Amino acid sequence: MLALVYDMWPVIAMWMVASLLFTVGFTLSGHASRENIAPFSALQWLLWLVCWLITAGYALLSWRRGGQTLGMRPWRLKVVAADAVSAPELRALTIRFVVATFSLALAGLGFWWAWVDRERLTWHDRASGTRMVRLPKRT
Repeated sequence: MLALVYDMWPVIAMWMVASLLFTVGFTLSGHASRENIAPFSALQWLLWLVCWLITAGYALLSWRRGGQTLGMRPWRLKVVAADAVSAPELRALTIRFVVATFSLALAGLGFWWAWVDRERLTWHDRASGTRMVRLPKRT
């Protein structure tokens, strides 16, 4: 969970850039400079979708390039295939991200599930055929 907190910072920075682009585009389209994008409007839903896709891109690219996001590195965590050795396929990583999103939307229930799972796997581990391993300390 602490790795998620670490990963929150670069993701929020990317969301801010996306929000800036949406706001500038909204203003340039003829709306008053002090007018906000209306809550629950189609444009706001599109912005949320773009932010979710940015987050997906960050996670999938990080996991694909080395099995770790920036937040996972200090904790020596790595996403691997179910055999705990090989790199997972992009399809498995996509399933992992989608199920993890659903799990977070349910107050992290799929993450907490690892405490009662016999193999300590989360919902997204089970659904995607991946798992999280802790790397040994470097000497």
